[in-house]
Amino acid sequence: MANENVYNSNLTLDEIVFENRNKEYGAYDLRHQYPKLLTKSFIVGTALFLVAALSPFIYLTIKRLTEPPKQEVKADLVEILQEDKIIEQPKEEEPPPPPPPKEEEKIEVIQNVVPEPVKAPKIETPPPPISKQLETTTGLTNQEGVKAPAYTPPPPPPSTGTRTSTAEVKPQVNENQVYTEVEQTAEFPGGINAFRNKVSSNFDGSAMNGDEGTVKTEITFVVERDGSITDVKASGGNSDFNSEAIRTIKSIKNKWTPAKINGQSVRYRFRLPLTMNFEG
Repeated sequence: MANENVYNSNLTLDEIVFENRNKEYGAYDLRHQYPKLLTKSFIVGTALFLVAALSPFIYLTIKRLTEPPKQEVKADLVEILQEDKIIEQPKEEEPPPPPPPKEEEKIEVIQNVVPEPVKAPKIETPPPPISKQLETTTGLTNQEGVKAPAYTPPPPPPSTGTRTSTAEVKPQVNENQVYTEVEQTAEFPGGINAFRNKVSSNFDGSAMNGDEGTVKTEITFVVERDGSITDVKASGGNSDFNSEAIRTIKSIKNKWTPAKINGQSVRYRFRLPLTMNFEG
């Protein structure tokens, strides 16, 4: 019995508590390992605390060791620099700039750009005046002979020798008929020369080759009763010249003064000889 008590006196508290119990249970293992875990935790915690506490001192020590040596500045050099002061010479005052010249008032000018003139073909033969055209017929070339007026008025009716109180009745004209002989021919505003100038300025010479020389044609068109022109034709030998002449005549939109018979406006076929010279 004494030996059993001696044996039991060497037992630890955990063994006494868990005597005759299942020591494989987790509580016994935790209580058995607790002193070792406590000692290990204390050592690790103390080491971490020392590292955290001493790290600033270690950093400062390493920084001092790695700093470059300080360079001492001599006091006498500083004194010399302080004694030898540079005396700046006063700057000469620059004369004030002259006043700006007085600008003269500009006169308003409107730019007038003159378009570059297009080379117009030369018209050799000037057109005859209207009075000459009424005295005889017109054509492509001049021809001497007996003058035949473009319009021959009808002969007066035979006189019966008796006087009547009834007024003379003028014959009615056909509105659809195109006349070639009238009492008053159709006229372009400004005269036939103004019309020729219009044709010359609107004629596109680029339609020709430029080496045709003198080209002639006769243009005919109908001056309607309202002054417009229709049925434009050209009868020259050069087709290109005829086409451009027709286009030019149609592009002129000015109204004519219509021809008249007995004071009534009628349709009138107008003939215009046209001669142009093209030099290469």
